[in-house]
Amino acid sequence: MDVDLLVIGLGYVGMPLAREAAFSGLRVGGYDLNSGVVARLNAGRSHVGDVPDADVREMVARGFRATSREEDLLQPETVVICVPTPLSAECTPDLTAVRAAAALAGRLLQPGMLVVLESTTYPGTTDEVIRPLLEQASGLTVGSDFHLAFSPERIDPGNKVYGLRNTPKVVGGQTPACADVAVRFYGKLCDEVVRAKTAREAEMAKLLENTYRHVNIALVNEMAVFCHELGVDLRAAIQCAATKPFGFQAFYPGPGVGGHCIPIDPNYLSYKVRTLGYPFRFVELAQEINARMPTYVADRAAELLNSNAMALNGADVLLLGVTYKKDIADQRESPAGPLARKLLGRGAVLSYHDPYVPQWRIGGTLVPRAEELEADVGRADLVILLQDHSVYDLDALTQRARLILDTRGRISSPNASVL
Repeated sequence: MDVDLLVIGLGYVGMPLAREAAFSGLRVGGYDLNSGVVARLNAGRSHVGDVPDADVREMVARGFRATSREEDLLQPETVVICVPTPLSAECTPDLTAVRAAAALAGRLLQPGMLVVLESTTYPGTTDEVIRPLLEQASGLTVGSDFHLAFSPERIDPGNKVYGLRNTPKVVGGQTPACADVAVRFYGKLCDEVVRAKTAREAEMAKLLENTYRHVNIALVNEMAVFCHELGVDLRAAIQCAATKPFGFQAFYPGPGVGGHCIPIDPNYLSYKVRTLGYPFRFVELAQEINARMPTYVADRAAELLNSNAMALNGADVLLLGVTYKKDIADQRESPAGPLARKLLGRGAVLSYHDPYVPQWRIGGTLVPRAEELEADVGRADLVILLQDHSVYDLDALTQRARLILDTRGRISSPNASVL
């Protein structure tokens, strides 16, 4: 596979990159350990919601091929690493996939090649982890023999306005010469390329973006708890505050945070700070507040049922929307999972509906799916709106429901209580 670009990791970050490169006229190859994903892609079928089958078929027609066999990989001009960076059981960064991808890139490395890490990680990873692996595997030296850079992914699943092409692309090189080459490469794919001082600043930029959101979401989530006790409509207060044309950005409370970025990425920064000998208290407090929101939602559910002469134990509770974000199928780190475990632990009889999730399991147990949505809403003792997917006719569902706990602030009705 002799290509201009090899993308290692064909997930929600790697596939949009491969598509944009292929559509820009580059010869593109992909590598993924999942042989099933590889087979589907080569047959023109997508596994990523933001990349439809038609786009994959067009990519294949333009020469794109995926493989899970290292022996199929020849000599790419550029390698971009887009593999997952989860947390370990000890909530420390798990760079297993990153190290494996870097070792693979090192075995492919030839003079003049560019290697870019896009996987989110802590500042210093490009220099302290990726560079040594590449140099050791190849015998080449960064900056003189090959080029190395970090460019944080900014993929927003389900976003119909901003994609790879029209979202400014931050690029930080290991050396100035590395940055020059990386900026030229991304200039073929993105309308605007922002050059960071070094790779470390580019790594920090990604964590700063997500930590900013994490902390501000935690702020309004904590305010939601005491505003309920004070009898204050927090969402109405936020709408008033948002009329200020400077110095304020609106964030809204919810049942918790999900996806990879918000609940996981800030922990990478917290980990790096702890290696310096002190905690990153903002991140750790935000994590604590956001992680307890499913418990608070369960408490509010019990309170709402109790105020209507019912107990949570034995109540029929229907969850609407179990993905982490509106109008997508992604369930990574969705707060629906922890909430469901809390409700089941308190004796609720649980069911769910989500147009993007045909089956849903909690702890290995299959949760019944509401197949007749309006009828099932009418039968439930309590409906909890977790994700306001666009396909939901909330007015119609509200008319059917006995009680609703609205965690998204979308429903105004006497039978609805807003988080």
